[in-house]
Amino acid sequence: MKYLIAGLGNIGDEYAATRHNIGFRVLDALAEASNLVFEDRRYGFVTQLRLKGRTLVLLKPSTFMNLSGNAVRYWIQKENIPVENLLVVVDDLSLPFGTLRLKPRGSDGGHNGLKHIQQILGSDAYARLRFGIGSDFPRGGQIDYVLGAFPSEEEKLLPEKLERAGEIVKEFCLAGIDTAMNRFNNK
Repeated sequence: MKYLIAGLGNIGDEYAATRHNIGFRVLDALAEASNLVFEDRRYGFVTQLRLKGRTLVLLKPSTFMNLSGNAVRYWIQKENIPVENLLVVVDDLSLPFGTLRLKPRGSDGGHNGLKHIQQILGSDAYARLRFGIGSDFPRGGQIDYVLGAFPSEEEKLLPEKLERAGEIVKEFCLAGIDTAMNRFNNK
């Protein structure tokens, strides 16, 4: 069985440590834990993680956030992966920092990456792992906030949160979304 795990973010050093790039960071941590290296491929940086008879295609789109759907559609088609085996890892302003929520479907919640994926796929029926980044910004300051770096106290907590997100990704692929949600969403 194959799965596409798409971690959303923006390419370029200026975005690397931003809140909006937490999807990239989750995939980087997952790949690093298995000594995998991403390759620059069409529409993104890709590597494959083998896990108990399953293949996880890890994708960091190089299309920039607002065009993430192009990369997701290409790799779903190229690898012949059904939409129910797609998991998108994304930052979420509506969740407190470090909160992780796995959902089987849902609205884009105002997130441009999710909005484009839904537009391109013609459906919101794909799983997403929302990584809370909090919303501690003044009115009108959303863009600066998501494109800003985590403060040092949050950055210190990130390794543990990234590892936990990786566990959720693996559980989604090994046991299915319902089991993964039951195990992780209440903690």
